[in-house]
Amino acid sequence: MRILHHDLHILTGAYALDAVDGPERDRFEHHLSRCRPCDLEVRGLAQTTTGLAMAAAIAPPPQLRERVLAAIAVTRQAPPAAEHHPDPAARPSWLPRLATGVAAASLAVAVALGLVQRSTQHDLDQARAQNQAIAAVLTAPDARIATQATTDGGTATVVVSRAEQKIVFTTAGLPPLPASQVYELWLMGPRHNRPAGLLPAPSAGKTPPLLASGLVPGDRIGVTIEPAGGTSRPTSSPIVLMSLPA
Repeated sequence: MRILHHDLHILTGAYALDAVDGPERDRFEHHLSRCRPCDLEVRGLAQTTTGLAMAAAIAPPPQLRERVLAAIAVTRQAPPAAEHHPDPAARPSWLPRLATGVAAASLAVAVALGLVQRSTQHDLDQARAQNQAIAAVLTAPDARIATQATTDGGTATVVVSRAEQKIVFTTAGLPPLPASQVYELWLMGPRHNRPAGLLPAPSAGKTPPLLASGLVPGDRIGVTIEPAGGTSRPTSSPIVLMSLPA
């Protein structure tokens, strides 16, 4: 999508999260050198994202290897076209089998790579949209940030926008869990608790930002340790329970 000059101002949040690339990034950086309000806004957002310990790098999806192997396994293997050889007697007996195997493997890999490319682009598009949604919370006029220690060690940080009815949540220094357990985020209201997502696997001791929506007045933020896959209601006491900043 082509970004017009007057629309470049809206890219400050996405740029701070490293969600702008290619020619679009070049145009915005050129604009940034000439636009002091955008430059100040990007600097402020960079400080916020540093405080959140945000990592915007996009890791390959964990199912990528399985998808490639599955595509190769089900791809029909076609034999190579027959070709004239001036001296059939001189051709080794294993050559046709080798040619057939190479051609089949090449076809399977080509199909698999095509599937992977489409899948990876889809994953990147989703990640970029997620980063832009996170940027919308960080740049909201009413955005507020709070940090609190957990009872298991480490800290939890939340940025909340009541106007957007969303939060961005991240942690640092949480103890690793066995594969049978997961950290789950909750919106804990006066009447009932709602699951808000599972914390991603930590990188360098910090969890990537988790976006949650559906915030209502009176909600607090809680994190519990749950069975792998999460639950629809908490089964343990929260390791952190945060009142949201006004």
